[in-house]
Amino acid sequence: MRCACLSLAAASLLFGSAPAVAGASGFNLVNGTGANITALSIRRFGTQAWQPLAATPSAGARSNVDFADTDCAFDIRATLAGGASATWSGVNLCEVKSVTLNRNPATGASWVDYD
Repeated sequence: MRCACLSLAAASLLFGSAPAVAGASGFNLVNGTGANITALSIRRFGTQAWQPLAATPSAGARSNVDFADTDCAFDIRATLAGGASATWSGVNLCEVKSVTLNRNPATGASWVDYD
């Protein structure tokens, strides 16, 4: 029995184990823009195919986003109450629990905080 265990351990070292699949999964989205979000969409970074997301948290609120993709980098676009829009580019959604979308209404500057 001991010999079989050692053989399995040696085979594991030689052949390695299956690689872990990285990627984005569900996360909490916090609206730090100061305005209600009326529509939200996402696309893989560097592509043109926007996909709608169901989450539309009001200002200061959070929403759970059910999302899964094998990639990590995404652009997120929000339409804000009043018609303004904001885009956060290259958002890393791998290994995060919470993403806060921030926007300075005076300058239009946008940034993301991760948790």
